[in-house]
Amino acid sequence: MINLELPKKLRASANQAHQVATEIFRPISRKYDLAEHEYPVELDTMAAMVEGLADSGTQKIGGAAGGREDDSESDAHATELLGNSNGGNMSALLNALETSWGDVGLMLSIPYQGLGNAAIAAVATDEQLKRFGKVWASMAITEPSFGSDSAAVTTTAVLDGDEWVLNGEKIFVTAGQRSTHIVVWASVDKSLGRAAIKSFVVPRDAPGLSVARLEHKLGIKASDTAVLLLQDCRIPKDNILGSPEVNVEKGFAGVMQTFDNTRPLVAAMAVGVARAALEELRAILTDAGVEISYDTPPNNQHAAAAEFLRMEADYEAAYLLSLRAAWMADNKKPNSLEASMSKAKAGRTGTDVSLKAVELAGAIGYSQRTLLEKWGRDSKILDIFEGTQQIQQLIVARRILGKTSAELK
Repeated sequence: MINLELPKKLRASANQAHQVATEIFRPISRKYDLAEHEYPVELDTMAAMVEGLADSGTQKIGGAAGGREDDSESDAHATELLGNSNGGNMSALLNALETSWGDVGLMLSIPYQGLGNAAIAAVATDEQLKRFGKVWASMAITEPSFGSDSAAVTTTAVLDGDEWVLNGEKIFVTAGQRSTHIVVWASVDKSLGRAAIKSFVVPRDAPGLSVARLEHKLGIKASDTAVLLLQDCRIPKDNILGSPEVNVEKGFAGVMQTFDNTRPLVAAMAVGVARAALEELRAILTDAGVEISYDTPPNNQHAAAAEFLRMEADYEAAYLLSLRAAWMADNKKPNSLEASMSKAKAGRTGTDVSLKAVELAGAIGYSQRTLLEKWGRDSKILDIFEGTQQIQQLIVARRILGKTSAELK
């Protein structure tokens, strides 16, 4: 049984993240929404704080997936209530939720907390974890020819002596310009199909790696989103994550395991934005004299109050699904189904709640007097990256019906 009472250590970590969101992110949220591509210098202080907490053994504040590190005796006791053998994913999820409540674009810009770190945590060897444990890694999957169909990777990696040579173009790479390393998905043998897709850690200064441009976006403007070119880009032979062997029977389950870690995190980001919008909307409705009651049936309340209760129920469901997916990852349980369920529900809920809050708040919600309109713009990407709504529903259907990707497309 999963116990939803959070351990003290996780509550303390989440409280720290909430303080960062309140005192650092919220005050500068509008500033960097209006100054796209300008680096948030305030995050340098944030990076130093995260580094200090990591060195002291305290949980990370940012959102990179946590954990394959060994728990200390105190860590094991702290996670006892959840039954976690390793609370890294749960901690990362809660911290992602709290910091995204502050500003999801800034959360994605925290140095050394990139989504690529989750890929490293998911499939790296113990030796690679030691080498890449303190890098800032973004993740490069999407290409001009495909979006959510990860099996359609055309970027190639060819072994040349003691180096891999990578060629291809990656688009929509979050923190692609600022990160110190890029986790690149590439095929080592196109004739073997998806089984030959591997992930590689590419240092920022690797010869042949360049930033073609930065994207102008609807939301998360504080975060840089880059187009990367790999032109005869050379990296060391041992920078391939996990095993270099191609196992046709296993397919590319190894690299796909990354999503089992990152999708609950993105779900948590959407939950954080949804909670922020709900709290702001509640304050606006209260000021307008609209009472929200939990003792009266919704159909007997003000229409805005009934809508608020509906959205709050969706928020709670998304939150619990996200917790379950992270809990399963920490306890080494297969969570592909639950990860996609949480991502689908939270992504849909985040956009629904934030945009409905803009609508119910009227002119105040549509203006820049509050952050509601910003959250409405920010939330949409959380329903898209790490797999669209449609892809998540397809994965859920395959898992429930026991169908393969060839049988159910």
